[in-house]
Amino acid sequence: MANRSLGKAKKDKNDEFYTQLVDIEKELSNYTEQLRGKVIFCNCDDPFESNFFKHFAMSFNQLGLKKLIATCYNPSPIAGTQLALFDVNPHLKKVMTKNTKHAYKIEITEVKDYNEDGSIDLSDVEYLVKHNGNSIKLLEGSGDFRSQECIELLKESDIVVTNPPFSLFLEYVAQLIKYDKKFIIMGNMNSLHKKEIFKLIKENKLWTGYGFNLTCEFFMPDHYQKWDRIENGKKIGKVPAITWFTNLDTHKRHEEMILWKKYSPEEFLKYDNLDAIEVGKVSEIPEDYYGMMGVPDTFLEKFNPDQFELIGIPTGNSGKEIGVTKNYRGRTDISLTRNRKTSCPYSRIIIKRKKHED
Repeated sequence: MANRSLGKAKKDKNDEFYTQLVDIEKELSNYTEQLRGKVIFCNCDDPFESNFFKHFAMSFNQLGLKKLIATCYNPSPIAGTQLALFDVNPHLKKVMTKNTKHAYKIEITEVKDYNEDGSIDLSDVEYLVKHNGNSIKLLEGSGDFRSQECIELLKESDIVVTNPPFSLFLEYVAQLIKYDKKFIIMGNMNSLHKKEIFKLIKENKLWTGYGFNLTCEFFMPDHYQKWDRIENGKKIGKVPAITWFTNLDTHKRHEEMILWKKYSPEEFLKYDNLDAIEVGKVSEIPEDYYGMMGVPDTFLEKFNPDQFELIGIPTGNSGKEIGVTKNYRGRTDISLTRNRKTSCPYSRIIIKRKKHED
């Protein structure tokens, strides 16, 4: 049900799904040293709803963050309704009413522990913005990540961490690349087949994070009619094929894949219209073959740029174009004959082994 809702959301450009804290913590725990002392920008995150903001506020001192910035988009169902927060700023109190919604930004430079056990109660965002150096201000515009005032905050930041609207994923990534920003973001695995994303992977400007092809649970907006379950009054839906994308170095992209299988032309058939062999399982990539191979998308989880070269995905009946465009069936146009039947492998990525000099 949730997956169908996501499809409708993409069509309607309605993408507000709130990531659960457990999924954020699991991924970000791998980047502790890279995040330390940085300016973090969560530019698709209402502080009252975003667990990205909550995670970094809770770990602010542990990571020694220089600053945490969060901006929300003004159609957010929460923006402008939390009046206790705006009581902190007299100016905001004058311009905000319970029935109006405005985009705003929160900047945190100091987080003081105040519970007896030293923990921070982040349900009280008001507490955070009362400290010197912390502030909440209205944005002039909508809070869209493409607006000039949000771009200025982007320029100030070191690392962007968020779950951007998946209908705007390509535009979102393009902006991060344009401004040469480090990032850890969530996206759909199908993005790997977009020519803009695949090109960045080939150019070693983007790669998959530690979480790959996950099924995650997201908090859904109240107006959504379909969900999987309700927890504490909130609708939760399961969404498959979620993958983390980053340009921060990861340990796994330097791990050499252990190859054990031997090549044989009887087992590894060649495509009819491309000089490449079909490898149906990543674990069965032959150790003694250096020509082109077609492998499943899951290869990118284990892709080591020192061990393999990404060629592309063949398109067109000739098989000569190496791009990422799918045909009308949503499949790549390479054909494989097996037992007199011609099949079209779904989503094959063409790769080659790199030869290392002894």
